[in-house]
Amino acid sequence: MVENSKEIPFDIKRVFWLYDVPTGELRGGHAHKDNEQVLIAPHGRFTVLVDDGKKRETFLLDKPNVGLYIGNNVWREMSDFSEGAVCLVLASKPYDPAGYIRDYKEFLNQ
Repeated sequence: MVENSKEIPFDIKRVFWLYDVPTGELRGGHAHKDNEQVLIAPHGRFTVLVDDGKKRETFLLDKPNVGLYIGNNVWREMSDFSEGAVCLVLASKPYDPAGYIRDYKEFLNQ
C-alpha cells in the first residue's frame, strides 16, 4: 500500500513505469530541478546510480516493497535491468521538459 505523505514523503502527481529495457541499456541520465521521485522495482531488478554532485552511490532495487527516494537536483542513472524488469516511478510533479537537467556538466555547475 502507498499513501501520499505517509510512505511517500510528497503528494504523488505523476506515476509512470519503464519496462522492456534492452539488456545493457541505460535509462535516466538526468536530474530534476524541482521534482522528487520514488523508484520501485515491482518486478525484476535494476541498479540506480544517484549523484548529488559530491557523492555517488549505487543501489540495487529488487524487492517490490522497497523504494528509493530521489530528491531534487540529484543525478540518476538506471542500468543492469533484468529480463522483464519494471521500474515504477512515483513523482511529486507532472511532466515538465523544462524541469530536467540532461547535461552532466551543467548539473555539476549549478
